[in-house]
Amino acid sequence: MNAVDLGVNLFVTLFALLDPIGNLPIFAAATAGATLRQRISVSALICAFAAVFLAFFLFTGLGLLQFFGISLAAFRIAGGILLLFLGLDMARGDFLAMFADKDALADSKDVRGYARRRFQRLVVPFAIPLMIGPGAISAVIIQAGEAAKLGYAGTMGSLVAISAACAVSFVCFALTGSLSRLLGEVGMAIIVKVLGLILCALAIQFILLGLGEAIPGMISGAVTTPYPAVK
Repeated sequence: MNAVDLGVNLFVTLFALLDPIGNLPIFAAATAGATLRQRISVSALICAFAAVFLAFFLFTGLGLLQFFGISLAAFRIAGGILLLFLGLDMARGDFLAMFADKDALADSKDVRGYARRRFQRLVVPFAIPLMIGPGAISAVIIQAGEAAKLGYAGTMGSLVAISAACAVSFVCFALTGSLSRLLGEVGMAIIVKVLGLILCALAIQFILLGLGEAIPGMISGAVTTPYPAVK
């Protein structure tokens, strides 16, 4: 796996985990009555926080594992299990209703303090743990191990992937009104379920990779590396 493949893999994983499309209804309710500029300000604060938070775990993730004596294979398996449960919830249940927040409907008319108050209100539970949950943290820590093998290129590829995923999330949240009207309730529900299916597949791949590292020879190389790079 080269730096580009690593970056694309991490971007797809984080996009599914941050789930900006699935979180649109919640963000729309939390910013009800806001102007476009107010919504852009709140979106920028939330997504900048997400990027910094994920980058922190990208650089310290392996150090934390070493401190607690946890192997990367064990964390890969545990992270895969967490991703699988989250993906199943997204694919088969009313995922959006699970995170409905009645308090998010409260609106503020103070333009100057709106972005700050909304950000403080949405850091928990919207930014954490809805957007940046155990699954996203696990994915970044696991990818940090792969990035370390590629050196500087792997680290830069991972940072670009994190920035890109957060940038796409920012655009989605900033244009909440337009996207909600374009996709409709049915369209957003379908996208959430498709992302859930993709997340389940990524979770199984994480688990297979972890088992392959923990028990060499147990998992076929064609499974752990289904699409080897063409030389």
